[in-house]
Amino acid sequence: MTDLNDVIQQGQAALDFDAALIERITRMAGDLAVNLVVAALILIATFFVARWAGGWTRRALVRLQKRNPDPTLQGFLVQVVRVIVIAVGLIAVLQRLGVQTTSIIAILGAASLAIGLALQGTLSNVAAGVMLLILRPYRVGDVVQVGERAGVVRKLDLFTTVMIDANNMKITVPNSQVLGDVIVNISGQRTRRIELFIGVDYDSDLEQAMEVMKTASAEHPNVLEDPPVWAGVTGFLDSSVQIDLQAWVKSENWWQTKADLHLMIKHALDKAGVVIPYPHQVHVTRSAAAPKPRRKADPKPQPVEAEKPRTPAAKASAMGAGQGGA
Repeated sequence: MTDLNDVIQQGQAALDFDAALIERITRMAGDLAVNLVVAALILIATFFVARWAGGWTRRALVRLQKRNPDPTLQGFLVQVVRVIVIAVGLIAVLQRLGVQTTSIIAILGAASLAIGLALQGTLSNVAAGVMLLILRPYRVGDVVQVGERAGVVRKLDLFTTVMIDANNMKITVPNSQVLGDVIVNISGQRTRRIELFIGVDYDSDLEQAMEVMKTASAEHPNVLEDPPVWAGVTGFLDSSVQIDLQAWVKSENWWQTKADLHLMIKHALDKAGVVIPYPHQVHVTRSAAAPKPRRKADPKPQPVEAEKPRTPAAKASAMGAGQGGA
C-alpha cells in the first residue's frame, strides 16, 4: 500500500507541475502576444508621429521664414526631426519587448569605437552635411560646380547632395566629397560678367572696332548700364589683334545674353567693314622642305702623260732588254 501511495503522490505532483508549467507558458505567451501587439502599435504610431513632426517642423520654418525662405534648412531639419522621433520610438519598442535599454546603451558605448570605424564614411557624410548647413556655400536652387560636375541643387540631406545637370541627369554626391572639394557657386551672386575675346585684322581701325562692339553690346536689353560695357586691346596674336569685351548681366540671363552678343557683334563688325581674319596656315610639302641629297662627285680623270722622245742610247737599251727576255 505504501508503494502505491507513493506512486499516486508522484503522479499527482507531476500532473500539478505540468499544469503549472502549461499555465506559466500560457501566461508568457499571452504576455508576449500583448507585448507584440503593443510594440507594433508603438512602431506604427512612431512612424505616424515622425511624419507629423516633420510636417509641423516644415510649417513652423515656413512661418518663421516668410520673407526669406530657405528650402535647404527646411529639408535638413525635417529629416533630423524624423530620425530623432524614430530612434525614440524604437527604444520604446525594445523596452516593451522586455529588452533592457540600459544594457543596449552600455554595449553600444563599449562598441562605439568599432562602430565609428565601420561607419567612418557615413559619419563623415553626416558631419559634412552639418558643416554645409552651417557654412551655407550654396542653397537649394543654386547652380553650383563641385569638381567636374555642375548642376542645380535639388536636395541637401544628412548624407548626400542631389543635383540636376543641364541634360536633366540626377547627380548624387556624398557630402564629405562636396565639403572636401572646390565649390563654385555659379548663381550665388545677382550679377555676372560676360567676357568675349574677339580678334580683328591688323589693318583694321581698332578704335572703330571697339566702339562698334561696345555700341552693339549696350543695345542688348539684358546688358546692365552699371557697370558700363568695357572694351580694350589685350593681345597681339599671330594673325589678329585681340580685343576683350566685358559686359554685366543678371545671373539668370548669362547664357542666352552671351550667345546673343556673339551674334550681334559679328553682324555689327561686318556692317562696319571690320575684318575678323581667319587663322593663317602654311602647308609645307616634303619636296620643298627636305634638303636635296648630295650627289657624289665624279672621279677626276688622271692626266695622260705625253711620251717623251727617246734618245739613241735609251732605244738601244730597250732593244737589248727585249732580246734578252726572248
